[in-house]
Amino acid sequence: MSGTGAALRGHHAALQEGLSELRARREELNARIQAEEAERGRLQARIATLSRRLSDTSESLAGLRSTRAHIDRTIAEMDLASGEILDNSQTLLDVLKKEMRDLGKIIDP
Repeated sequence: MSGTGAALRGHHAALQEGLSELRARREELNARIQAEEAERGRLQARIATLSRRLSDTSESLAGLRSTRAHIDRTIAEMDLASGEILDNSQTLLDVLKKEMRDLGKIIDP
């Protein structure tokens, strides 16, 4: 029986050693898991920050584009009005010249 007892003690020692190794690996994995979870948290916070910045930038761009479109419309309207003023001025000048010629004919027959 002493041989059986020694064999059992040997198996028990091997089991204890195996359990110790598994516990050590578990602690290693726990440390890695905690590090990965921390990194994940940092990345999620960064994503949230970048998402807010993206949203703010998109809103800003929409406002800037709207303002630019308004300015483009104003420029187009002013160009059109300027052209109309030029045409009306030319017409007025032509009428004035004609009237001056007609008046000249009346005054100097």
